[in-house]
Amino acid sequence: MAELIYNTCLNYLVLALSFFMLLSDSSSSANAASVQYNVVSLGAKADGKTDSSKAFLSAWALACGSTSAATVYVPQGRFLVQSASFNGPCKNSAITVRIDGTLVAPSDYNMNGNVGNWIVFRQVTGVSVFGGTLDGQGTGLWACKLSGKSCPTGATNLEISNSQNILVSGLSSLNSQMFHIVINACQNVKMQGVKVSASGTSPNTDGIHIGASTGVTILNSKIGTGDDCVSIGPGSNNLWIENVACGPGHGISIGSLGKDQQEDGVKNVTVKTVTFTGTQNGVRIKSWARPSNSFARNILFQHAIMNNVQNPIIIDQNYCPNSGCPNQASGVRVSDVTYQDIHGTSATEVAVKFDCSSEYPCTGITMQDVKLSYRNQVATASCAHAGGTASGMEQPSSCL
Repeated sequence: MAELIYNTCLNYLVLALSFFMLLSDSSSSANAASVQYNVVSLGAKADGKTDSSKAFLSAWALACGSTSAATVYVPQGRFLVQSASFNGPCKNSAITVRIDGTLVAPSDYNMNGNVGNWIVFRQVTGVSVFGGTLDGQGTGLWACKLSGKSCPTGATNLEISNSQNILVSGLSSLNSQMFHIVINACQNVKMQGVKVSASGTSPNTDGIHIGASTGVTILNSKIGTGDDCVSIGPGSNNLWIENVACGPGHGISIGSLGKDQQEDGVKNVTVKTVTFTGTQNGVRIKSWARPSNSFARNILFQHAIMNNVQNPIIIDQNYCPNSGCPNQASGVRVSDVTYQDIHGTSATEVAVKFDCSSEYPCTGITMQDVKLSYRNQVATASCAHAGGTASGMEQPSSCL
């Protein structure tokens, strides 16, 4: 009997050792198959002065052309990059871009102010970006625009376009000339631990803009800028935004929608556990007052804290930031929007404003446990062409 137990144990031990050796071999093979391309080894200079664009593009070309998993590595230091387009399709779907340093745009905004994007990934699959800072050096262009002079449009710090299965983790975007991060025509994008930083007066510097994309998640991020912290454009659906701190900025906005008569809508959006501090808006839906077949539906705003926010809850279907407003009825249909557990302080007396379309009134608005005050008093609510229900705590009193 003892011999039987001994032999059985011995067999299990041999089996376990074999399995461990198999795992070790597999791990070694995987590590051996993964290759790394250091931009410094390819000619990049960490002096913040020498244009290292070619070295970055060379590293990308090697990683993209690899048939096995590959890493582009950016060590510590400041690297001047005039502009860079990292284009696919690639021969593998496991490219890591690991950044320990800072990429710096040219200080002369005329050098890349009309290129549209400073750093862009196009038609890629399975790319992960970890760490690093993108310094757009946009202050000069902001000053030009604010002075009323004729200036370049400006470049987006980072655009990800026509791509899928993308991860951006721990990236910082600083002082972009225009939008900080744009996700355009993508599927399955996850952004986590992202930090966006720019002056509250910087023009058109949206933090993260999502357009025509499906399955985008934004988690655990801090955004302070001169425009929307997060903006959601036409054709976007199945979005999840959670644990985001916004301020300064214009809030988290769906829209603007309805600028075009034929336009895709926005649906299935969850925004939860968010904090707004000193922002122009909190949670906002905005559309132009003109005919359109666009829509915004199945939207949830949940667990939001407002700290001295000018418009904590707003639907604005007469959106027009400048002159030449269309002054018609918005064709955008807004429906099934839920506001749940929203607390804090308003910087204006009207804390809840639903200014909906006279032709297509908002429907299915649900307010649950909303408590907003103005100067230690109960704030007010304003409704035009809005229908729905309110329950639980109601401060201000519902106007639905």
